Amino acid sequence: MGQVQSRANKVFELRDQALIKLGTNPKATLAGGATIGLIWWAILKWRSQKGFSSSHSVLGSAEKPTAKGASAESRVAVDVVFFNRLWRLLKIIVPGFLTPETGYIILVAATLVLRTYCDVWMLKNGTAIERTIIERNYAGFIVVISKFIFMFFPLAAINNLLRYGLDEMSLRFRSNLNHYLYSQYLSGFTYYKVSNLDSRIANADQLLTQDVHKFCCSVAELYSNISKPILDIIIYARKLSGAIGIQGPLSMLGYLILSGIILTRLRRPIGRFTVKEQRLEGEFRFVNSRLITASEEIAFYNGNEAERIVLDKTFNILIEHLRSSMQFKFLLGIVDSIIAKYCATLVGYFVVSRPFFETGPGDKYANMSYSSLMEDYYKSGRMLINMARAVGRLVLAGRELTKLAGYTARVTELMDVLTDLNKGIYKRTMVAQSSLPPLSADGSSSENDQAAIRRRSLKPGAGNIIREDRVIRFEDVPLVTPNGDILIDSLNFEVKSGMNVLVCGPNGCGKSSLFRILGELWPIFGGNLTKPTKEKLFYIPQRPYLALGTLRDQVIYPRTKDKMGITDDELYRYLENVQLGYLVKREGGWDAVQDWADILSGGEKQRVAMARLFYHKPQFAILDECTSAVSVDVEGFMYEHCKEIGITLFTVSHRKSLWRYHEYVLQFDGRGAYEFKKIDGEESWGS
Repeated sequence: MGQVQSRANKVFELRDQALIKLGTNPKATLAGGATIGLIWWAILKWRSQKGFSSSHSVLGSAEKPTAKGASAESRVAVDVVFFNRLWRLLKIIVPGFLTPETGYIILVAATLVLRTYCDVWMLKNGTAIERTIIERNYAGFIVVISKFIFMFFPLAAINNLLRYGLDEMSLRFRSNLNHYLYSQYLSGFTYYKVSNLDSRIANADQLLTQDVHKFCCSVAELYSNISKPILDIIIYARKLSGAIGIQGPLSMLGYLILSGIILTRLRRPIGRFTVKEQRLEGEFRFVNSRLITASEEIAFYNGNEAERIVLDKTFNILIEHLRSSMQFKFLLGIVDSIIAKYCATLVGYFVVSRPFFETGPGDKYANMSYSSLMEDYYKSGRMLINMARAVGRLVLAGRELTKLAGYTARVTELMDVLTDLNKGIYKRTMVAQSSLPPLSADGSSSENDQAAIRRRSLKPGAGNIIREDRVIRFEDVPLVTPNGDILIDSLNFEVKSGMNVLVCGPNGCGKSSLFRILGELWPIFGGNLTKPTKEKLFYIPQRPYLALGTLRDQVIYPRTKDKMGITDDELYRYLENVQLGYLVKREGGWDAVQDWADILSGGEKQRVAMARLFYHKPQFAILDECTSAVSVDVEGFMYEHCKEIGITLFTVSHRKSLWRYHEYVLQFDGRGAYEFKKIDGEESWGS
């Protein structure tokens, strides 16, 4: 026993000499300080020269500067703005106190407390096991080993309960946030306005899926990564205060504050890296999905090489950014490891060794036996080292907090855009005022001057929509695109039920723009528009939309089976009207589910869309070249049937065969003028 104690004393003596040399050797101190200083200088220099060099997007500058001139990426930091944004999101993902989310937050907190106490028990039990081995006390060894075996199940259950609680909490956070965002995104035509009217968000799908998921996972993980070290620090500090005095825990907390200030300053670019990374990932996904959507057209053009160039360029921009991010994190990781891990452990060693080195009056270790001295050292030392590691984990959690700031900025930006669009507010690059004609210098009011003044005064949403059944009336309504390009200065005409109108004119004259304003997809810049509600106006494009679902869903879209209002036999008659009754048998019944966009031919798709029109029986229907793939006899029957069931038509077509089904014509000349008149018996347009 004496030889064992002698060897242990020799080890302690060598360790003490090493600690003293480390603290007194100026060369070692200077070398350590110089290393940290060199790395710090490299990080600052890298940030200023390379960290945010411009990478031009293949898709253009999708995320444009705000009114204040700063991009979203430059505003990301762990500051008051970040905490305000986070608070907004927390009120959504945790909707109240008496909710399952709060219950899981409490469960995770309780599990973290239990896990910390388990760590303390494991430390004490491990020390007791080592003491019995050193003392060669076999009976005591069996007792403490039995306690350890008995704790297998509680320890495993607590660890896995913590993991389950965090996963469920993240899942509930994502569910609540998704429900909130999709309620905004699918409110009215917001999903259309995000990509067609507003230019602040380039890839809403990336934000709604990947960014929301990563934000919720980051919040849940950060809750654990911050709560566990804080609990460890509190519990270990309380226990250490009685063992080595309050100075030890206070020293560790002081180091926590100092290191936190240093690393928070260095980590600021991580949030901006996160924002830009998600934006570039969204662009890369968009380019890939675009290739899938337009695969047939690209194949006909043999455009695979051109598309490969675009894909490679988009991917290389993403890779360049990821590599820059990795290089920055590499340098920062070295500083993180030194400050948060090794320096924290070093401070812990100095603090725990102080009571053992002190001699004189009040030295409580002077009369202790070797085994008691070693047990007390292991208990205090390991608790303090664990506390130092907890301090290190808390400091490193700041890195995750900075990353969370990036996700928070992205999600709250989406929320702001959706809120604005639901209020009728959108931001888009407008036609430059300098492109408008100058006013007369002599103060006279020419016709051109009046037009220029009116163009400068146009504002989105300045017009009025009046609800009235069986009439469509334009009164001084300018035909203006969302970016301010004026196609028609003032539209004035009226269409009542039964007045079927043929709309014609060259490409780009405003035909589609007229229908987008009628459908309330675009804002009105002035005048009064009188029309029925949106449900009484139906639009059928040249390439009809086919929903995911059954054959029945294709005819009754956007209604569902439980709100269909008729039987399948009655629905079958609508397919018979367009000569598609054979589809029910061919596809295996009304409940058959297929990829209808791929299964049906072009003519069948257009006839399904007409069957959908007959089913809904709106007051007005906009037919945009919707029978171009249908034979003339079937086309004639469908137009006659629309008139029989009281559907008034707005038809865009260049086919000569259709003019006889209409009584009026709205003709655009493509130069800002139009004419609305009754069709004479001998007139026709198209070919």
